[in-house]
Amino acid sequence: MTTMPLLLIPEWVGPVWDYMIHVGLPATLKVAAIALSASTLIGITFGTLMTINFLPTRALIRGYIEVWRGVPIIVTLFLVYFAAPSINSALEFSPLTAGTITLTLWGSAQIAEATRGAVRSIPREQHEAASALGFGWIGRHLYVILPQALRRLLPPLVSLLVGIILNTTLIQVIGGTELLETAERSVERLAAPTPPEFTPGDIKAFQIYGAVMVMYFLLTFPLTRLAAYLEKRLV
Repeated sequence: MTTMPLLLIPEWVGPVWDYMIHVGLPATLKVAAIALSASTLIGITFGTLMTINFLPTRALIRGYIEVWRGVPIIVTLFLVYFAAPSINSALEFSPLTAGTITLTLWGSAQIAEATRGAVRSIPREQHEAASALGFGWIGRHLYVILPQALRRLLPPLVSLLVGIILNTTLIQVIGGTELLETAERSVERLAAPTPPEFTPGDIKAFQIYGAVMVMYFLLTFPLTRLAAYLEKRLV
């Protein structure tokens, strides 16, 4: 006597799952990790320099922040991917690289503004005490001010990571093989009439895009809870 399996997995699921997990998801995570790292480095540097009472530096950084915060991310993506190569051929990037640069520009502007506020929030007495101990401007910020400001920056940084992960989906517009693009290609392949094992019009869009939705939720929900926890504990 044979028993029927409790769950029959359709043949198309395996190839689609492998493609999304081994191609799309790693690309999404790689772009997000690089963009967050670069954004943090640039943003903290610019945000700290914003606190210097030197008008030309503050004006330049303020312009950087306002431009990349004020322009829609998809417009920045088109500028980097389509417009930049027309200026110089050396500025021609792959879709994933263009997406990483775009998210870094946007993310660094967000972090710079948050850093400026965090540094400004440190009481003046802390600056004066560090100066009294013999620290110069760099030493004062590096060893006294920034360690305190970073505690207040952790919740925004985690929230920014969520935003970067979600905005990686924009790379799909220029053909980058991130998670959403691999899902779309899988839907198109299954809908095509050429493979003999599938009937024409055998569209699995609901299942595939539903899986993408679940995957993004599983990636971002723990981070949003972490940001809320850190905000209560550190801010």
